Amino acid sequence: MASFVTEVLASSGKLEKEDLASKISRMSRKVEDTKEEVCDMINKKYSEFLPNLQASEDLMQQVDMVSKEMETLKTCIEFEVQQNIHVAVNEYIKLKQQLEKNTMIIKMLEHLKEFHSAMEDFNKTLQEKKYVDAATHLEKAWKNVDSLKDWKTSQVPLLSSLSSELTVQRENLIYHLGDEWKRLIIWRVPSTKESAGPKTFHKVELVLSEAYSKDLEQKPTPLLCSVLQALAIQGDLQNKIKLFSQVLLKNMLKPLVMYASLELIVSEQHGEGTILGLECLEEENKERSTPSQVYKKLLLLLKTLHMHLLDVSIGDKKLSAILGELVWEETSKCIIHDCLVYSIPTNSSELERYNIVIKETEAFEETLKNMEYLQLNSTDLFKYARDVNCHFASKKCRDVIVAARKFMTSKMHNTVKISPESKLRLPKLPPPGSEVKVKQEVVKEEVSMENSKQLSACSLRLPVCRISESVQQLMELAVNTLCEAVGSSTQCALQLFFTVRNIFQLFYDVVPTYHKENLLKFPHLAAVQHNNCMYLAHHLLTLGHHFRAHLPQPLSEGVATFVDMVPGFRKLGAQCFLAQLNVQRAELLERLSTAHNFCNLDDEDNYTAASKAVRQVIHQLKQLGTVWQDVLPVSIYCKAMGNLLNTAITEIITKIMMLEDISSEDGEHLHTLCQTIIEEGPLVFIPLAEENKNKKYQEQVPLYVKKWSAFKELVIVLRANLQEIVDRWTDGKGPLAVEFSSSEVKSLVRALFQNTERRAVALAKIK
Repeated sequence: MASFVTEVLASSGKLEKEDLASKISRMSRKVEDTKEEVCDMINKKYSEFLPNLQASEDLMQQVDMVSKEMETLKTCIEFEVQQNIHVAVNEYIKLKQQLEKNTMIIKMLEHLKEFHSAMEDFNKTLQEKKYVDAATHLEKAWKNVDSLKDWKTSQVPLLSSLSSELTVQRENLIYHLGDEWKRLIIWRVPSTKESAGPKTFHKVELVLSEAYSKDLEQKPTPLLCSVLQALAIQGDLQNKIKLFSQVLLKNMLKPLVMYASLELIVSEQHGEGTILGLECLEEENKERSTPSQVYKKLLLLLKTLHMHLLDVSIGDKKLSAILGELVWEETSKCIIHDCLVYSIPTNSSELERYNIVIKETEAFEETLKNMEYLQLNSTDLFKYARDVNCHFASKKCRDVIVAARKFMTSKMHNTVKISPESKLRLPKLPPPGSEVKVKQEVVKEEVSMENSKQLSACSLRLPVCRISESVQQLMELAVNTLCEAVGSSTQCALQLFFTVRNIFQLFYDVVPTYHKENLLKFPHLAAVQHNNCMYLAHHLLTLGHHFRAHLPQPLSEGVATFVDMVPGFRKLGAQCFLAQLNVQRAELLERLSTAHNFCNLDDEDNYTAASKAVRQVIHQLKQLGTVWQDVLPVSIYCKAMGNLLNTAITEIITKIMMLEDISSEDGEHLHTLCQTIIEEGPLVFIPLAEENKNKKYQEQVPLYVKKWSAFKELVIVLRANLQEIVDRWTDGKGPLAVEFSSSEVKSLVRALFQNTERRAVALAKIK
């Protein structure tokens, strides 16, 4: 049978009638015959030496004829057969492309068909409230549209219409699901403007409308499950549960922990469903719930939610687990800080009874794990309850802590003045090793904790400043507590000593948090807090050394020290005051931002704004001076005021250097404004009347204001002519060159003077 290519070429009329394959076959036979004859002739000629010239010539002619026929056939193959093969291949490729196009169109039509079917099924299942099926059909429709988008030949207007329809239907589904959610889960939170308290949450209700039916063993209804799963498919469930958890935390979980008078009432009402409500029971002398009561109330709430709402699997996760992740951290913190803290025993005799609380806490967490609110590794609450010894303190030590806390939370603005001559009142201690109890009367020693025989009079002395009266009382409380430790048993001494350390640690932790807003709001309090920390750090250096030899082991062997707390207090005081400085810097920059960048001051409105900004800066600095002068040590005061003044003039310098064109009138106005600062700025360093000996600080303004010299140079340049500027530059060695770079000076010259030959000469000299 002829080959496919041969048939194709023959049908096109471009090949001879004789079959190409048969021609090639005959030619092959001829070649073989000729080859045999040639070999035979060569053999006879060169082996047998039989002369046969005529036969040889005939044979050579036969070879030539065969060669010509082969050339003709080769030409036919190269020019006709190969060309026809190329044409056939092209036709085949076109047929293949047409087939692929048809296949693609069929696939597109299949996607359109599936999209249409999915949308039909979606509308049907949505009307029947089969929300999971509806969400599934909608997702299927989305996938078909996404598949159509992958085909470049898709009709863009058609895809746009399909996408729009899907968006509309998705919003329609979400609306229906949201509507069902609101109908099934109803919050009734009374709006009130009363201060936070148990009555605020009275009558708070959560209604799980028809959330269960008796024939389903009080499990969530199929409708609720359908709504939840459909929300999950649409990706909106997490948001719903998050909002639900926030309301639950605020209006039920936290109030039940915080207020002993609040109780949870669960009721079933036909037609409404399950109602969880809070009621405020009027009970006297009951400030805090016991851990047992808190656990009981929370378990009733969480079990009811689990039974009627959360016992639904979303993928591989229970809904209760999702809610637990959102609420457990805050709930456990609330239980710890508003319940367990207050259940810690007040003396050692009550420690054994606290084991009941530990077991109740463990059982509480275990129940939550069984309902999948908690993961197996979530035991923070149990760890806290179990570590009761870490939170335990005896009643005596607790009273000390309570007294210390009272000092820490009292008003800080009641201050007392201390001076280098001020002494810390220390007791007369018995000889080391004596069992004699230290008398509570504390006398004022000739020297403070410094040993005058070894140190000079200037060593370890505080500068003149003001501290809070409460901090002075706190220090006296610490000294009195350490006095009680002297001569006490080892256990009591250890407890009392570490209670004193806890006092200072409590100050470190509580005061910055409790007074946080006021420390940022009032500069006076920030300065007082700085002094308080430095005062405590000063006395903590030697407080342990004074008592150590009189305390039992291991305290007497070096454990009784407070030196390690000194860097922390110094840092705390510095951070507090630096935070206030940052606030003041921000206010200064805010005031200067109203100056319209000090440009176009020939305009009256711009000049008025700039002048007002400068006056406000001066006024703010003077107000701070009034507040801080009598509080801060002189050196700290000067550094602080210098820092703020430097911030203001640095900003002014920056704004002026950015100006590209300064007219002569603008220059005069700028000079006037800057001169105001030069004249009035140093006045903030004027000492108080009783501190006239410190007038040197006012004379050392450049020492505290880094940009003061640069500012004065800038003021000179604003009124100077070109020659004066060149003279102050002095080939990079003058006072102007010390404060500004050549590029800055050139920029200033270009802004102040018009483009003339004189300016060009001056610019050339500034390098």
